[in-house]
Parts: sequence; structure tokens; C-alpha cells
Amino acid sequence: MFFTTLRCSPWQVIKLYRDHATSEQFHSELKTDLNLERLPSGKFATNDLVLCAGLVAYNLPRAIGQISIQEPDAPLRNKVSRRRVKTVIENLIWLASRMVEHARQTKLRFGRHSPWFQTFQRIYPAFP
Repeated sequence: MFFTTLRCSPWQVIKLYRDHATSEQFHSELKTDLNLERLPSGKFATNDLVLCAGLVAYNLPRAIGQISIQEPDAPLRNKVSRRRVKTVIENLIWLASRMVEHARQTKLRFGRHSPWFQTFQRIYPAFP
């Protein structure tokens, strides 16, 4: 038996509780994957600035992750509805490449056998 002060149906309470668990997962990712477990300062304004920068740094890989699962070119083992920020950083942000200068042009060269290159090539133009 459960008790609550909410004035809605029991099914609505269960749905709200499930959404709370999803919120906890996002909060955990923000803290652990972006290393924002401890705020750097005792001043509120400084910590506010760090959290705002952290939210931008969190939402950009989330958007990249959502775009990456829209097409079947990503080498995923299972069908997923969202990807963790840590996984997006490991697979698409830390993609191995080298900078090559040739004929007065600077280019990035990727490995021939990179499984994530096709996905990177599709996602890169989406962020101007």
C-alpha cells in the first residue's frame, strides 16, 4: 500500500514516478559523465556559470546521440531509443583522426576501418 498527497488517479501517480526515474538517470549522467559532481566554488554566481556551461556541454552530445540513431548506419548491437552522453563522446567525439596539411589545405584524415566514420560523416553537416 502506498500513500501520497497528490490529487490525481493512481495510474497518473505511477506514470509520474516513472518519469522521476528517467529524470534521475539524466541527473546521474550530468554528474558522472561530465564530472560535475562537485561545483568548483563557494560563490553562487560562479557555480551558476559552471552549470550553464555544463548544460550546453551535456545537451550537445545528447543531440548528436539522437541524430546518430535516426539512420541504420551506426554500428549498434541493439536498437536503442537514446544513447548515453559518455557513449556518444567515446564513439563520435573521440573519433580517431589526424590533421594533414597538403597543397595549402588542412584536412582531417580518418582511419579506413573506423566503424563510426559513416555516422560521423552524416552528422557533421547537421551542426553548422
